[in-house]
Amino acid sequence: MHENSGLLFCKYVMPMITEGMKILEIGPDGFPSSYRSLVKIDNIIWDTLDIYESKNLTYSKSDFYHFDIPDNHYDMVFSAQVIEHVSEIWNWLPELARVTKKSGFVVTINPVSWPYHQAPIDCWRIYPEGMKALCKHADLTIQLSKFESLENTHFKRSIPGRSAKWQPKVLNLFFNIVGRIGFPVEKSFDTITIAVKK
Repeated sequence: MHENSGLLFCKYVMPMITEGMKILEIGPDGFPSSYRSLVKIDNIIWDTLDIYESKNLTYSKSDFYHFDIPDNHYDMVFSAQVIEHVSEIWNWLPELARVTKKSGFVVTINPVSWPYHQAPIDCWRIYPEGMKALCKHADLTIQLSKFESLENTHFKRSIPGRSAKWQPKVLNLFFNIVGRIGFPVEKSFDTITIAVKK
């Protein structure tokens, strides 16, 4: 999880999570995942799914486009830094919608400014208009789709790039010095999309 993704999750997603919810996270970064660790509500079910094999996953070695999960099963299906690694996103998003309960939420956070990174492939950078089109195709209603950065708000100007933690040390030092005098500072921009299943 990079900084901006966590900040977007805290601002937009955490207020939606309530006791008793059943949540599926696609592609967790650990056990518990960085996002699950941010949620301080214990009385929720937080299941996980990924394409590799692990006894820590609820759904291990899953197919990209056909999850072994019943229809209308989760209150929220969440993914962050995953959709860019899925080649057929037009087939993937409807599968997320299928396992979401009616009036439930499909939430994605995807990087827009990050450089190419294979895991195992890297295919897409999607702005809000692209997410709106994908959600319409998946029969989801957009509640929010926003291209935003919440990092380094103390600097006046910014350019899309990587989070400070992931920049080379010399570049990060440079930005910290020149950013104070108004030079644009590199920071991560992501698209967060919250969609509701009809």
